[in-house]
Amino acid sequence: MARILGLDYGVKRTGISVTDPLQIIVNPLEVVETKNLLDFLMSYCEKEDVEKIVIGEPRHRDGKEVYFEKDIKILIKKIKTKYQDIQIVRQDESFTSSEAKDLLLQMNMKKKKRQDKSMLDKVSAVLILQRYLKHI
Repeated sequence: MARILGLDYGVKRTGISVTDPLQIIVNPLEVVETKNLLDFLMSYCEKEDVEKIVIGEPRHRDGKEVYFEKDIKILIKKIKTKYQDIQIVRQDESFTSSEAKDLLLQMNMKKKKRQDKSMLDKVSAVLILQRYLKHI
């Protein structure tokens, strides 16, 4: 089996999570500047066997698309062009940021570390990928 990547796409930064090769355990992987995301993904996919990328699907409370959805669709098109064998899946990411904040609090993480937005992005990416795995 191959790994599955999870992305918490953001305008500035993207949190990335990954499964183990058996697709049982999800771990935080990295937070990259979104402008460097495609390069990171290409480099990672050259080193590791990846079968699927799960990208969070952000929505407003009323269900409407967020303004950067078009950027996510452009990224998906670029990934599909480069890697036809990698499946791209979208996963609802409603409330993952607030859940991630709660998890960091439950872990008794110091306030300064909880305020590190990259930690929040990583945990959100893990939550997105865990939600997806529960669906399949």
